[in-house]
Amino acid sequence: MAKQILIVYFTWSGNTCKIANLIHKEIGGTIFEIQPEVPYPNSYNATVEQAKKEIQAGYKPPLKTKIDHIESYDIIFVGSPNWWSTIAPPVATFLSEYDLSGKTIVPFCTHGGGGKGRMIRDIVKLCPKSTILEEFVIYGSGAGDAQANVSQWLLKIGITQLKR
Repeated sequence: MAKQILIVYFTWSGNTCKIANLIHKEIGGTIFEIQPEVPYPNSYNATVEQAKKEIQAGYKPPLKTKIDHIESYDIIFVGSPNWWSTIAPPVATFLSEYDLSGKTIVPFCTHGGGGKGRMIRDIVKLCPKSTILEEFVIYGSGAGDAQANVSQWLLKIGITQLKR
């Protein structure tokens, strides 16, 4: 039986959305944008300051969007920008709100120079009973070679052969 795939992501600048769509184009599944009830400011500096305070306080903002029947998915791709060396607070909310025990979690992150930071360690903490596959990390939106890099990663972690 084919594995049911869910691709969830939070994006602020659009970079993480672009990568989520490249993954979706490659393997299909359901794509879902995590949206906080109160959007982040349009100003980069204001968003950076708000995110810093939320992360330091361990704040998980309420989400506007919900997933029905999370139990029907086997593999969940989780995308986030690197904010202060970790996942964005709305992604932490998502991972905290659902029981992902027994699921395969596939992290992907976009960054502006900080790499993956402690994102994977923090995802493991929030999903202790899940299998976490090797992450995909890309600077910005990856420019022109993003699709090739995504394809190579999906093949490497064994996802591509599940769908084709």
